[in-house]
Amino acid sequence: MAVAMIPSELYPALSQVQPSLAELSPMVAPMQVPAGTTLFREQAPCQGFPLVLEGEIKVSRSSGDGRSLELYRVVPGELCLVSSACLFRTQPMSANGVTTKASTLLLIPANIFKRWLETPAFRDEVLGLFAERMADLTRLIDAVAFHKLDRRLAAALLGHGPQRAMTHQMLANELGTVREIVTRLLRRFEREGWVALGREQIQIINGPALRELAATLTA
Repeated sequence: MAVAMIPSELYPALSQVQPSLAELSPMVAPMQVPAGTTLFREQAPCQGFPLVLEGEIKVSRSSGDGRSLELYRVVPGELCLVSSACLFRTQPMSANGVTTKASTLLLIPANIFKRWLETPAFRDEVLGLFAERMADLTRLIDAVAFHKLDRRLAAALLGHGPQRAMTHQMLANELGTVREIVTRLLRRFEREGWVALGREQIQIINGPALRELAATLTA
């Protein structure tokens, strides 16, 4: 696929950038890569800004024990948040990018990407991407951080009488999480009228509601 033949509807904001894709065609040629190709790695320097023409890139974070958490996927017409952030700050990549299927893409040099940001339409698209991805990542973090934790917390509060004399940090240690998450959930319980929070003390106001929530732990 020639650069000049990319449908304008795929990346409409690029119709206004300088230098144009057509002008870049001698130096930026489409790359065809098979599925399973690693395009970038965590902590590696950013090699450029990928524009996906065909296929798909899975962007994920990895842990020291080999586990992986998918953040998002980039398909034709979409932009890569991790690459954008890396080029904005001139920092190493913060995630891994691997093709999930045979893909065709353009790798835009960093200096060209920064020149494109001078074009309002392209800059607005990139900033809009940041807003959308941040919302997606916030939902992902909530799902990971709070999945069943509210039910576990409800269970931990029950069976100890109408009051538990303990700090949020002690509860966090008991549940194997961090204090900030426990505090956020306890405040939610307080808004619901289920508990009353005091200094190093939690009073149970609505035990049946907590039991109903805790009962879904094994559901």
